[in-house]
Amino acid sequence: MAYLDESLAKLEEFEGSIPWMYLDTVGKVTVGVGLMLPDAAAAQKLVFVVGERAATEDEVAAEFARVEAMAMGRPAQFYHHMGGPELPQAEIDSLLRTVLLGFDGELHAKLAGYDGFPDGVKLALLDMAYNLGPEGLLRSYPRMIAAVEAGNWAQAAANSFRHGPGAARNQWTQKMFLQSVVGSMKAQGDGLLKQCGYGLVGIGAAIVERMRKKS
Repeated sequence: MAYLDESLAKLEEFEGSIPWMYLDTVGKVTVGVGLMLPDAAAAQKLVFVVGERAATEDEVAAEFARVEAMAMGRPAQFYHHMGGPELPQAEIDSLLRTVLLGFDGELHAKLAGYDGFPDGVKLALLDMAYNLGPEGLLRSYPRMIAAVEAGNWAQAAANSFRHGPGAARNQWTQKMFLQSVVGSMKAQGDGLLKQCGYGLVGIGAAIVERMRKKS
């Protein structure tokens, strides 16, 4: 599923990839690509390291408490603690892939025809699901979801705007839907050309056969 690899890369671009714990815009302790940690126990389940060794549970819990007590609304760098626990990039990618696989499965289960959607449509839906949660996406965008299930990618693009993400991210999501419109039109055009081609071949064969009979 190449679209999952592309989704992972795009989410890291949009969300950023931060190896240390920090506070997100609403004050929740977060790590990696926007992965919210509800409590220290959740953080302790992850593979944090300190330098070249694995971080201890006490070190992870202490770092969680330190970050949680800090002021919110600052850049991620503000929360960095030299020598503190961090996630290796491979672990960040693995966590993100696990989340995306889960979201992909939920969308497959709840959207009619999901398997046949163009990759661009799946990329747009996964980006929105990562931002809103699958349930939030399905509940908050009924017009867009109806358009998606009907295969109306242009209408889906028109109803995909989100408050919160920047203009570039919204534009990229719309582009993914609209790119699928172009792809669908091209496929239909190729199909018509093939039909015309087969028709011409049939006509040519009939003419040759008629000439053969006359001779």
